[in-house]
Amino acid sequence: MRRNDNHLSETDIRPSRGKAAVVRASVADSRNWLASAPVCPQLAHYQIQHTAVATMPSPFRIVRNHLGGSYFLACFRGEGRVLVDGRWLRCNSGKAVLLPPGTLHSFYTPRGKVWEFCWVRYQEMPGQRPLATAQSPVIGQYDPEPLRHAILGLHRECSAEPTPAAVEHWVRLLHHYVLRFAQPAEVDDRLRQLWDRVAASLNHPWTIVEMARETHLSDKQLQRLCRQQLGRTPRQQLIWLRMRRAADLLTQRKDKIETIAGRVGYQNPFVFSTTFKRVMGWSPSRYPAGGERGTEER
Repeated sequence: MRRNDNHLSETDIRPSRGKAAVVRASVADSRNWLASAPVCPQLAHYQIQHTAVATMPSPFRIVRNHLGGSYFLACFRGEGRVLVDGRWLRCNSGKAVLLPPGTLHSFYTPRGKVWEFCWVRYQEMPGQRPLATAQSPVIGQYDPEPLRHAILGLHRECSAEPTPAAVEHWVRLLHHYVLRFAQPAEVDDRLRQLWDRVAASLNHPWTIVEMARETHLSDKQLQRLCRQQLGRTPRQQLIWLRMRRAADLLTQRKDKIETIAGRVGYQNPFVFSTTFKRVMGWSPSRYPAGGERGTEER
């Protein structure tokens, strides 16, 4: 599917045949699709705004501009499409995606399909390290069943007369299952060290050959390892790190776009602006202002 400017518009299309068992952290969040959801204040202890198990046939489409928190989604049946770094990726059974804050979030159910998935929407506090970091996978294999059952258990508990100890158990458990994907126990040290070095020198003209040499791997081995652990190629990860740093610099409003482009490795401001818009969903000149317009919690 080709992306165009229409995808920057806030969109919320939920089919009448769609179903979702939703739990929200606060009664203050009273949008139509959340109004009947039970409230669980304990979710806020883990910076979770809402969580759900959903069945969404087509047409289902969500677009959120510049969300302030991380968004985790895991599919247990059917298939959908998720926008990651400006690319539409297939998310089917046994896959999960972790979308970082500050970017355009968009996903939909393809025509004629039914997508069954669970989600956990975080809202990190200002200055807090987000759940989705540069070392977190963006898309990868994942067993969604433990998370699905934890969310359904929480929903059932909160829909009756909740017992605090049981509620805390379910909330802690579902957060743990998200962390299992976001902070995998087995992260190759070669990749961790590589991306730490790259992040410290984003203005350097990194090549695949040079990055492979840093890890003592061949080009193909590095490509395979990155795809396996991060869901990105080395080049895509490099671009993401550069765009994430550029977004931070743009938010500070201290330098011109041309200066920021150079600081993250782009000598051509036009190429930088085009890449930034593709990855982040906003042009650099609109990013802080556009983001501020889109920060209403969705």
